[in-house]
Formats: sequence, C-alpha cells, structure tokens
Amino acid sequence: MAIPNTENAIGKIKGRVMHQRIQETLTRIEAEHEVRILYACESGSRGWGFASADSDWDVRFIYCHPRDWYLSVEEGRDVIELPIDDDLLDANGWDLRKSLRLMKKSNPVLLEWLASPIVYREDAEAMAAYRLLAQDFYQPATCLHHYLHMAKGNFREYLQGEMVWMKKYFYVLRPVLACLWIERGQGVVPMAFDDLVAGVVKDGELKNSIVKLAELKKSGAEMDNGLRIPVIHSFLEREIARLDAVVADVSRTPVQTELQEKMSRYFRDALG
Repeated sequence: MAIPNTENAIGKIKGRVMHQRIQETLTRIEAEHEVRILYACESGSRGWGFASADSDWDVRFIYCHPRDWYLSVEEGRDVIELPIDDDLLDANGWDLRKSLRLMKKSNPVLLEWLASPIVYREDAEAMAAYRLLAQDFYQPATCLHHYLHMAKGNFREYLQGEMVWMKKYFYVLRPVLACLWIERGQGVVPMAFDDLVAGVVKDGELKNSIVKLAELKKSGAEMDNGLRIPVIHSFLEREIARLDAVVADVSRTPVQTELQEKMSRYFRDALG
C-alpha cells in the first residue's frame, strides 16, 4: 500500500484554509471600505510558480467605490493596505482610477497582476474590457526599462563575489528573462517563471541549471549563501551588459488622445 506524502497533504490542507481565509478577507474589505473588488490575484513567489512551504500569500486587488465617491472636491485615498497577517497574508489593492492612471504608463506591476495564474476573484465583464484596454496602452520600452533596472540593482546588491545569496538569483533571472521576452516581441511578460524559461531560454545547460535551482526553491530547501553558479552567473552578466545598450535605444510611443477617451469611457461604464 502506498504511503501518503504527509508534507504534500498538509500543504494542500493549508492551501485550502488560506484560500477560504483570502475570500473572507476580500469580502470584509468590501464591507468595511464600501468598495467593490473587480479583480484579486496572487503576486510574488506563488504567482511566479516557485513558492516554498513557508512562502506567504501576496494578494493584490483592484477595486472601485460607488460613483459619488469620485465626485468630490478632494480626492480620497486610492489604496487599501492591510497589515501583514501572521506573516502569512499580505493583501493590498489599488483603486480603479489609480490603476487606470498606471495603465496609461504601461506599469509592469499592474500588467503582472493581470497575468497572474492564480485569480481569487474577478468581475468577468469589467475585467475583459480592462484587459483589452491594457493591451492598447502596452509600451514595451517602459517595461524593458523597468525590468532591466530591477535586474541591475539586484545583481549589484546580491550576486557579487564567489559566495552569493542563492535565492536572489530569481530576482535577477526573472527580470532578465522578461527583458528577453519583450525584446523578442512576445508581448506582455507572463508571471509564471516556468513560462518565461520555456519561452526564451534555448541553451540546454543554462536551462537545466535554472530548472534545478527552481526545483530547489520549490522543495523548501535553505537557499542562503552558496557558491555562485557559473553558467547562470555568466549569462546574467553578459545579458545585463548587452541589454543596457539595447534599452538605451528604445523609446515610448506617445499615447493617442482617442485612447485616453476610450479609457475614460471604460471608467464611467465600470462604475455603473
């Protein structure tokens, strides 16, 4: 008779409990703040697909107030932030108008939320139109600058010397792979790390090293200091230098007036 994997079973039970807790939290937010949540998803390592057993839940959401809330001389607070609960649940969200203003700038964080493989709540009609709008405002140049800046900062901070902070490889790998995805014209960057690797990494040795590192992270093994991984390190160093020259030559496309009017119409329609 097969012996059940106790660790996996506990993980599944914990996941179901947390999912219910997240739903209750979202419902409580709606009641306490008098808002309607249009979309809620998972961000961070769970959304990326390599959470470990002790990873927290990073819930991000987009919400709207009743129409009259926006008809005020003074603008109200446009974020809802909850204190991190028991070091497990980190939930915060953006008001719809704030998110649309960020969409106009092709904000990569917002685009990642929309690409999350884990969705907790969604107004299907409102978000279908929202996603189409996000495609209209997508600016590859903005996203390239964002991801390269992130990669350079994390590489400089965590991956210098022979001994490095191993889990920080992901905080450089993911933005570098995102840059390659955009550079190759593959559209909006997927949140799932495995999709990024499959979509842009063709070198077999490099791919194997990345996959092994990801499996180590998923297993919950300690990933503190360790000897740097030559094949990954060389790849990152080379691509960051190359992308620095590439990004210097790309620029944003001016936003057309009709697109801004389209966004305003969407905002009014979403409020009902």
